[in-house]
Amino acid sequence: MPTGFSIRTWAAAFALLLAYVSSFAGTFRVATYNVDNYLEQPTQTRTHAKTAEAKAKIRETIKVMNPDVLALEEMGDTNALLELQASLRADGQDFPYWEHIQGFDTNIHVAILSKLPVVARRPHTNDFFLLDGRRLPVLRGFAEVDVRAATNFTVTLLVAHLKSRLKAAAADEAEERLGEAKVLRGIIDARLAHDPEARFIVLGDFNDTKDTAPIKEIIGRGKTKLFDTRPAECNGDTVPAEPPYYEPRDVAWTYYYGKDDTYSRIDYIFASPAMKRHWLANETYVPFVANWGAGSDHRPVVAGFTTVGN
Repeated sequence: MPTGFSIRTWAAAFALLLAYVSSFAGTFRVATYNVDNYLEQPTQTRTHAKTAEAKAKIRETIKVMNPDVLALEEMGDTNALLELQASLRADGQDFPYWEHIQGFDTNIHVAILSKLPVVARRPHTNDFFLLDGRRLPVLRGFAEVDVRAATNFTVTLLVAHLKSRLKAAAADEAEERLGEAKVLRGIIDARLAHDPEARFIVLGDFNDTKDTAPIKEIIGRGKTKLFDTRPAECNGDTVPAEPPYYEPRDVAWTYYYGKDDTYSRIDYIFASPAMKRHWLANETYVPFVANWGAGSDHRPVVAGFTTVGN
């Protein structure tokens, strides 16, 4: 025992530690963050590596959220992911479990970092859809993992990064995005057909706003409709929607597009019907980080859940 510390002092410190841990018992946080070309080296189509300053801002933002599971879009290769993992560990955020998938896009990838044990992996890297008689691939694939949030509580994460809104030579970009969304919805429907009480979270950068065909396709309808957690800034806004069937007037945008000087919500965290029952509204938000744009053109979103209950 260090000099100057009595048994009573150590007991008090231990009691405080137990109180701190118990205050978070039974809850976990899931986040998604497009980290805007987190590359160690330039690629054929992405000409700049991530700067040290941008990496530092991304780590700062992740530390503010303190997620238990973090979905990442626009991640570079596995070396880039492992560099981020090591840098976060040095900053006190240890994510010992990870997933990185290789889709048809060889430049940027979907990845996951997790503090919770990853107990199963089902990567989707070879999916196609038909568009105008042509067979097109899902460019970045979908990452799917099961994580153990508690002894008897496992949840599935399905992470996506749909086709960008940049015009493409191969096909109409909006139609491509809808095609990818239909493939994703097919995976969701298969899970719910097998188990209507399946606990899963669908999250990522879907590159479209809520009232568009791709997002409507992913959300679905009826008993299998996904729940939109709709994270927003915790800035005190309480003004109700007008008309009342609109979303509230709080600040929920996640992406800034400089060319049009527009802000939009294109990053989402959706929950299955069973997982909706575990959602914590007061743990769901868009983090406020000064100079957020130094790290990415996207803001992350985080949602909290409880492992208590059915």
